[in-house]
Amino acid sequence: MIGKSGPIRVYGGEPEKGAYAVDRRCFIVGAGEFDGFLTESQPGKYRMEQCSGRFCEDVRKAADTDAALAVSGEGDLLIAADGGYRYLKSMGMEPDVLLGDFDSLEVVPEHRHLIRHSPIKDDTDMALAVAYAEAEGYQTFFLYGGLGGRLDHTLANLQLLTQMARKGQEAWLIGQGLILTAVTNGRLLFPKQAGGMISVFCQGEQARGVYESGLKYELENAVLTCDRALGVSNEFIGAPGSIAVKDGTLLVMWDAANGLPQREMFSVR
Repeated sequence: MIGKSGPIRVYGGEPEKGAYAVDRRCFIVGAGEFDGFLTESQPGKYRMEQCSGRFCEDVRKAADTDAALAVSGEGDLLIAADGGYRYLKSMGMEPDVLLGDFDSLEVVPEHRHLIRHSPIKDDTDMALAVAYAEAEGYQTFFLYGGLGGRLDHTLANLQLLTQMARKGQEAWLIGQGLILTAVTNGRLLFPKQAGGMISVFCQGEQARGVYESGLKYELENAVLTCDRALGVSNEFIGAPGSIAVKDGTLLVMWDAANGLPQREMFSVR
């Protein structure tokens, strides 16, 4: 993707081969707090960066040309959800799609691909952006501007992660120095270089067959519940770590400096 000030590098993970190949990714910027895109400053080291002149070579198209609009073909997609447009414009970037009810912007900008929603609606602008991209065939999502600001919208975005995980989608909520994701019947694998805290929460009445390995506090075939934070404030210890759940959904959060883990889905028999 190329902004008006030139190409900008934003980390979108490495495309995988095989059954879970990631060919097209959707990047959504919402109206919550935005501290930059996740960037790989050097191999294996990541930081949040307010881009000015770089966007990810992983994001492979020019956003400021109509021909690059990724609504019906190959390529990654950048969506501004309402107030997220302000962040992108401040970095000289133009989204492929601009949508929302525009209560955050308080103005409806001119845009070549504008989708305006009524403020009387059942979903948040972030959820509407996900639904739009899902209808266009996207299954891998990087959500920015979804933390901080209004607490109700932060909680709504955590629920959105759960919904997406249960659909088999891959979604990463990134901001405030953190990465969050939900995993349903699957596993996250972290390298031995990972450091800092990692916390795990049950999304639903119960999550069964929970394993936390290679961490300071380990779990084996445990049951987590939604009314007890048994998985909060674990720590990486310089060994390969993993979080797994056989039956249920977990919300997992860790320091953004660690980047993205590998994700595996378990077969359902």
